[in-house]
Amino acid sequence: MATVAKRDYYEILGVDRNASDDEIKKAFRKLARQHHPDLQSDPQQKKKSEEKFKEANEAYEVLSNGDHRKKYDMFGHAGGPQGFSGPEGFGGGFGDVFGDIFEDFFGGGRGRTRAEEGSDLQYNLELSFEEAISGKEAKLKIPRWEVCGSCHGTGARSSNAVKTCSSCRGTGQIRLQQGFFTIKRACMQCQGAGQIISELCTTCRGQKRLYKERTLSVTIPAGIETGMRLRLAHEGEHGVNGGPPGDLFVAISVRPHPIFTRKGNDILMDLPVQFVTATLGGKVELPTLKGTTTVKIPEGTQPDRVLRLKGLGALAIKGHHTGDQLVRIKINIPTELTSRQRELLTAFAKESGVPSEGSGEGLFDKVKNMFE
Repeated sequence: MATVAKRDYYEILGVDRNASDDEIKKAFRKLARQHHPDLQSDPQQKKKSEEKFKEANEAYEVLSNGDHRKKYDMFGHAGGPQGFSGPEGFGGGFGDVFGDIFEDFFGGGRGRTRAEEGSDLQYNLELSFEEAISGKEAKLKIPRWEVCGSCHGTGARSSNAVKTCSSCRGTGQIRLQQGFFTIKRACMQCQGAGQIISELCTTCRGQKRLYKERTLSVTIPAGIETGMRLRLAHEGEHGVNGGPPGDLFVAISVRPHPIFTRKGNDILMDLPVQFVTATLGGKVELPTLKGTTTVKIPEGTQPDRVLRLKGLGALAIKGHHTGDQLVRIKINIPTELTSRQRELLTAFAKESGVPSEGSGEGLFDKVKNMFE
């Protein structure tokens, strides 16, 4: 009787002969997911899958074991599968890879009783410019899921309403025998909880949590800026089954100010100054975030000159440094003149050597004369 030649183990797994252990394991996991019989409903297809699964299983059994693989590389199928079969012959973490595969198939037996951390929350808080500079105490109303106070997160009406599941005996898992290995999966009767609740909590109706609104007092530090976030640990949504609560993040945005802008810790503003004051010098009142102050305008101040007022800026979030207020001078040129004003300015222009209107020599003529 003719015998059918067995396929090369490397060819079955679709890997090179110098493939690493991780590559072999990855290839086997892929084939196991693809050809596992339990995933097939059609009888004919299930039979084909069983053959391919068995073939991949045998290939991995040999190639995942260092000694068996060396033997196979030297002698081929003549070197095996004697001594390779049975659970004791499995090498290369065979149990681990099947654990990974069946966790994908059946959830690994992880039930709903495992503690779940509560979700993080974000609250968007808008501040005025002044509030961001000086800081404030803010009252925030936070809607979130909280542990039910009636059942304390059990979901049951009373402690007597909680019974141990008879199917899994409280483990939340059942064991299924699949040939030579055992699969753990979540108990279908209790959904992995390990317990059966005969009477649900009348407050939360078995949800274990309630949606509530809580008011929190939050200290907004002086000098905070748009884009910054404050983290309030454990003020997010409550966890389930004893899991820790999440965190609350307060995201800051600052409304624009009609006069002031901010650059780092410095406060900037434009100050309109009459051209006479800029020319002769003088004192001008201007606003700051700490009230009105008087600033001296030096004689001959030019447009866009910046005056610095020490310590009137924003406080640094980290450290104790305070910025300055920067005042940019904007010369206010009058658009309407009285006859007397025009007469005086004309006299000033004549005294200064500025050509009068219609003299014929403008700026272009002066520049031209410089190069002649």
